[in-house]
Amino acid sequence: MSVDLERFSGYSSLEFRANKRVEGFLMGLHKSPFHGFSVEFADYRAYNTGEDTKYIDWKLFARTDKLFVKNYEQETNLRCIIAIDHSSSMFFPFDKKNPSLENPNKITYAIYSAATIISMLYRQRDAFGLSLLSDKIDYISDIKSNFAHKRYIYSLLENLLTDKPKEKILQTNIAPLLHQLAEQIHKRSLVIIFTDLLSTKDTEEDIIKSLQHLRYNKHEVLLFHCTDKQTEEELLYKNRPYRFRDVETKEEVKINPADIREEYQKQVTQRFKKIQDACLGMRIDCINCDINLSLDQVLLPYFYKRIRLK
Repeated sequence: MSVDLERFSGYSSLEFRANKRVEGFLMGLHKSPFHGFSVEFADYRAYNTGEDTKYIDWKLFARTDKLFVKNYEQETNLRCIIAIDHSSSMFFPFDKKNPSLENPNKITYAIYSAATIISMLYRQRDAFGLSLLSDKIDYISDIKSNFAHKRYIYSLLENLLTDKPKEKILQTNIAPLLHQLAEQIHKRSLVIIFTDLLSTKDTEEDIIKSLQHLRYNKHEVLLFHCTDKQTEEELLYKNRPYRFRDVETKEEVKINPADIREEYQKQVTQRFKKIQDACLGMRIDCINCDINLSLDQVLLPYFYKRIRLK
């Protein structure tokens, strides 16, 4: 069977793969996993005394003798900002010379996940934007829903895929940046955060307070915790001495992982569990993104879960 190459010539590899993945997702998702899917008319709600009468459906009033107001797309559309931590630690594992969707590091996993969600939002006519975080807010885009904006965001993600982590050192300082985002996003929005939650500056309490700030400002928050579970959480290395280097501070330690594995796992588990429990209390979805799992294994179950809770 021949392939019409012209049909795909305008798409980047990232955009094309994200679109194909969403097509597969939507085959089984019979309604939108995010609120805001509509073309023009969205739904009805009861009229409240004192409201503007121009949105009353008078034909429906003639049939039912009750006053209902029409909700339109511009009133019910979702606004989403996707914040990606692109500090140096997000480029782990560093031994992958050419990270790909089949063999990703953390930043590659986050980028493809974000691209998939953007593709889904665009199909639902929802507005989206992108923010890049390290020790400062390196970039924040407008929040729009048009095709040109989608292509622009994909080009930014493509550039991020080709970043060389060894050429620049970006430390993580996620908590104060989330506070800044909470103040910069003026309208109620869905804030999706991709980060490994690793920082030499932020304690668990700092991160929790920044998430509380977003919730206090009425934003819905999704936290995607990107990790290489086997090495970063379980410390599953061979039983021999290793030299570990902090890529963000350049501090080094020489140690046999087997000597500290049990205590290390305990402390890491306690840290992440504290953040996850706080998220649960704030009604924030915290999704574990183990890069050893495929995107389908992480995103699709979450989308199904989100639909069931609507």
